[in-house]
This record gives sequence, structure tokens and C-alpha cells, in this order.
Amino acid sequence: MTLTVWGRKTSSNVQALMWCIGELGLDHVRHDIGHIHGGNDTPEFLAMNPNGTVPVLRDGDGPALWETGAILRYLAGRYGPDSFWPADPLRRAEIDKWAEWAKINITLNFTGPVFWRVVRTAPSMQDPVAITAALEALIRFLRIANARLERQAFLGGEDFTLADIQFGHVLYRYFDIDIARPDLPHIDRYYAALSERPAFADHVMVSYDALRVTD
Repeated sequence: MTLTVWGRKTSSNVQALMWCIGELGLDHVRHDIGHIHGGNDTPEFLAMNPNGTVPVLRDGDGPALWETGAILRYLAGRYGPDSFWPADPLRRAEIDKWAEWAKINITLNFTGPVFWRVVRTAPSMQDPVAITAALEALIRFLRIANARLERQAFLGGEDFTLADIQFGHVLYRYFDIDIARPDLPHIDRYYAALSERPAFADHVMVSYDALRVTD
């Protein structure tokens, strides 16, 4: 069955989904929806997702799925190997623990507080004090990941897992935007390894110039 994805390639949530699809080698079709493309406020789209947000996924003729974390778990459970999202409840909970940690503490502390203030805000309107404070909050959690990655290859252990999708999909923008970054050598090593993965390069290392506000 072919997966159908609705969501623009510049959406970080869509990038997480597409990275997962790429890692699992799944046939798919993606439609640009949202931001400059529009289409997420039509009756047809709202019938699939009343929130009007992306991504939305349909597996063959199955129901429309939304909320990125739920979609990722669906794909992992149906198509992923046991190493990616274990069948054993305790091992799975260990991966989910770090996936949820990454979503709540990394993605939410980076995307709005940092990325939006640096990229999606005109330079004349930027607040350096707020950006610095947001970075301090983010880096507190990045230090936790750095300490964990000192002991193992990936966030969940020695295998690449769903937790790495949730954590790693914002790192391209974190390392690419013009901000002060502390020395976190194990995250540097981890990011370099992710950058060598073809699915990460194809779906995450994507230009965000369309989102940039210049004046």
C-alpha cells in the first residue's frame, strides 16, 4: 500500500514523518499543504484533520491520521523492525520515554522560542534577550542528551530508534541558524552521524528560506 502524506516539506513535523518514511523505505506520495501552499483550510482537508495542521497521513484507503507522534508510532508498529520500536512493552516504553522527552523538551523549546525568533521574525523585530534566554532553556536539555550520547550511539541505546526521529529532526536547523552554541561534542558526533543517513539528508536537511522573514 502507498502512503499519502499531506504537508509542506519545510514543516519540521512533516520532516520528522518523512524521515521516518525514508528510514523504513516505504512507498509514498506527498502533497505540499500549508504555509505558502495553502490548502489546509479547505473542507476536504478539515474533514481529514479538523485542526487544519500538517502532517496528515493515510495508509492506502485507511483512515486519515494526524498528530506527528501518533503517526510515527503507527508506522513504527506496522512497518518498523523491532530494533526501531520494540514489541516488548518495557523496551518500548524506554524508547517512548526519550521520544516524549525530546518532543516536549527539545522540539518545543527550539521551534517557537528559538527558530521562530531567529528565522521567522524580521531582524528589526528580534529580541536578543529573549533569544538568549530561550537558548539557555534549550541548552539545559541538550546537555542531558549530550551526557547520554557520551555513553551510547543513539538516544535510546545502541540502535537507531523512533526516539532519534523525535530528537534529531530539529538538529539541522539548530546547527544551521545563526546562534551561539555551546561545546557539546557528543551531540556534534551524533549530528554528524545523522547527516550521513540518506533519509535525513533527503527529508530534514531542507532549505527553510521560504520561512525566513527579512523585513
